[in-house]
Amino acid sequence: MAGQSTSASWVRGMAELFASEGLDAAAMLAEAGIDVKALEAPGARVGTEKLCLLWEIAVQRSGNPAISLAQHHRPRPKSFDVVGYTMMSCANLRDALERLSRYLRILSDALTLTRSEGGGVYRLTFEMSGGRREVPRQRMEYILVTLVNFCRWIAGRDVNPRSVAIPYPAPKDVTPYRDAFCCPVGFDAAVASLAFSSEDVGEPLPTSNPALADLHERFAGEYLEHFDRDQTSYRVRELIVRRLPDGEPRRDQIARQLGMSERTLQRRLEEERSSFAVVIDETRRELAEQYLSRLKLSLGEAAYLLGFADQSSFFRACKRWFGVPPGQYRRRLQHAG
Repeated sequence: MAGQSTSASWVRGMAELFASEGLDAAAMLAEAGIDVKALEAPGARVGTEKLCLLWEIAVQRSGNPAISLAQHHRPRPKSFDVVGYTMMSCANLRDALERLSRYLRILSDALTLTRSEGGGVYRLTFEMSGGRREVPRQRMEYILVTLVNFCRWIAGRDVNPRSVAIPYPAPKDVTPYRDAFCCPVGFDAAVASLAFSSEDVGEPLPTSNPALADLHERFAGEYLEHFDRDQTSYRVRELIVRRLPDGEPRRDQIARQLGMSERTLQRRLEEERSSFAVVIDETRRELAEQYLSRLKLSLGEAAYLLGFADQSSFFRACKRWFGVPPGQYRRRLQHAG
C-alpha cells in the first residue's frame, strides 16, 4: 500500500451524504480519481490526497461550505466498519473511544487521535494529514460530526460535547455548527478537538456485551495485523531482522529485495511517517529488549545479532534507548521479572 489512506467504508458514508444532498456522487468520485466499483472490494482503501480533492469537489458542486454538517442527525454506523462493533460492545463511551484510538488505523492512517482527561473533561484531539494537498475544513468537520453522532447512537441518548474546537477561521454562518454539535464551537484553534464531560463518557452503554466485546476486539486485532503487514515499514522491518546478524542493512539492499528503487522506498516510508534509519533503530531497540532478557545470551552476542560493528556502538545505543548501559538494563529487567 503506497501512502496514507482511508477505509472504503468511510468513503461510502461520504458518498451517501453527497447523494442524499442531490449530488452526483459517482461522478464526483470519478473526478477525484476514485474507482467507485473498487470501493466494494474487501479491504479497499482510498488515498488521503484523493479524499481532500473529493471534499473540494463537494463544496464546488454543492455551493455549500457547510456540506460536511448536512444531515448531522443521521448516524452512519457502517462507516466505522469493524471498529464500530468493538466500540458498541464496550462498557461505556470512555472504553469505546479508547478502542477507536487503538484501532484507528483500520479506518485511516492519515488521522491521529490523542485522548486526555482531567478536571471532569474528557478530550479528543485530532490531526489529519492530506499528503501533498491541504486538508479542507469540511473533511475534518465531517469526522467530528460523524463521531459525535455515532457516540449518540450507541449511547441511545443525546451525548453532546461540552465544546468543539475547529482549526479553521469562523464561517459567516455558524448556525450549522451549533445545530450539529449542540454546544459552544470555537474556531481558529491550534488543533481540532472534542471535549466531553467525564460523567457522560462513563455512563454505561445499552449495547454493552462483554462476550461480544472480546470477539469483536479479536476481529479488529486480526484486521489491524493484516493491515500493518501491508505497510512498507512492516515489510522493511521483516527484511532488516533477517539481515542484522550480517551487519547493518543498507537501504539499497532492502529496496532491491522489495523490487523498488531507493527513492521509491524512501518516499513510501515518508508517507508512513517513517524513514529507513527510524525503522532500523526501532527494530534494533525492540530486539535488544528481547535479547537482554535472555540471560544465556552474552552482551557481545546480542551486539552481533543486532548488527553492531562493536560492543561500544551497542553500549551507546542502549544508553540512548534505555538511559543505561546494556548490562544495567538487563539487571533492571531481571528485577522487574
